[in-house]
Amino acid sequence: MAKVGVLGSSNVGKTLALGFKKHGHDVRIGSREAAKLAEWSAENGVSSGSFEEVAAHGEVVVLGVVGHAVEAVVKGVAGALAGKTVIDATNPIGGPPVKGILPYFTGANESLMERLQAAAPDARFVKAFSSVGAPNFVNPDFGGTRPTMFIAGNHADAKAQVTAILDQFGWDAEDIGGVEGARAIEPLCQLWCAPGFLRNQWTHAFKVLKR
Repeated sequence: MAKVGVLGSSNVGKTLALGFKKHGHDVRIGSREAAKLAEWSAENGVSSGSFEEVAAHGEVVVLGVVGHAVEAVVKGVAGALAGKTVIDATNPIGGPPVKGILPYFTGANESLMERLQAAAPDARFVKAFSSVGAPNFVNPDFGGTRPTMFIAGNHADAKAQVTAILDQFGWDAEDIGGVEGARAIEPLCQLWCAPGFLRNQWTHAFKVLKR
């Protein structure tokens, strides 16, 4: 079990915080304004605090902040992230969908996680939880089939740690290499969301089939 700090009061952050609590981790959740989470924290038994306090608490830190704000958040707590595994669940969403496809503020040959790694070079970023909706983050039920979570990052030990967490949460991990692999993973959010925006289908996940 690990000390986990979840940064972000969105549904992503709250769902992951409850998932880590469910699996016995020592979890805290943070917001830019610490008081914002007070009522939710009391109701759910998850301690809350500021971004700085929660980043310092975590041996593993999870980014559940909206994409347009996360770079500034990471820069603000970069010192507290040094040497730690940082799970990046964010996507560079730049606005509402256009004919079912979300626009991104990044280019085709870059990723938001690469920007975050540059903002906190001593942190060990791993992309995960970015290509499926929050209701399926923790032990999803697909009739006995374990879905695939794609991960990427520069640090093998951090990816091993995230793979173990994903296994706890009911996922198979598929390693897409170094931080550049996030360029391929982040667009999966666009692909995952398209059936939802077009046909109100939100209960699917990806699965890699091998032989």
